[in-house]
Amino acid sequence: MSMPFYVSPEQQMKDRADFARKGIARGRSVVAVQYAQGILFASENPSQALHKVSEIYDRIAFAAVGRYNEFESLRIAGVRLADMRGFSYDRRDVTGRSLANAYAQTLGAIFSSGGEKPYEVEIFVGEIGTEPGADQIFRLTYDGQVFDEHRYAVMGGAADVVGTYLEEHYVEGADLATALRTAVAALGHSRDERGQDSDREIAVGQLEVAVLDRTRTQPRKFRRLRAAQLEDLLATR
Repeated sequence: MSMPFYVSPEQQMKDRADFARKGIARGRSVVAVQYAQGILFASENPSQALHKVSEIYDRIAFAAVGRYNEFESLRIAGVRLADMRGFSYDRRDVTGRSLANAYAQTLGAIFSSGGEKPYEVEIFVGEIGTEPGADQIFRLTYDGQVFDEHRYAVMGGAADVVGTYLEEHYVEGADLATALRTAVAALGHSRDERGQDSDREIAVGQLEVAVLDRTRTQPRKFRRLRAAQLEDLLATR
């Protein structure tokens, strides 16, 4: 009778982490950029039906990279949790921090479970306040870790390259047009096999862009930027 191979817990966790990271890296990056009036989310996404960026609640947005079916189930769960909490208590009790904590518990439990594969996803939960200093961006990884990001954040794809571009070109307190141009340029930034810059221009039809806009008079601050708006903003100098 043959004995089963022993795999240490450390090696098992490493294998699961490598598996999740490879799946996430295959997708295109998503960036979140704080600007004067709110938070902008942008991604290269040619699909008009499968969104990477969505609304969760009045002042809260959700963005994700990785396997669509997995992050879509997380988005729906977040919407239900937010609606239930807002209905049972008060709409002000629904916060980005509480949703990020709920997502962290779910992702952490799935990652440490030996009965199913880890989710191949990373998530942004963004919330705007009444002033820029109160804005928050939380980045959640496949294993349930939570990072409180400031100014800008990147996940998925060539995150290191895109993040380096944003670090060099981010403008504090910029207007929407400037923030959008910076985000789109970062998404198109890449390096060839020799390590040289090899930037490309992303067509408007290939972009998915949404914002949390604190200047909106409606309670719901989330809005998508359509192709015509993107063309006008990207043409602004």
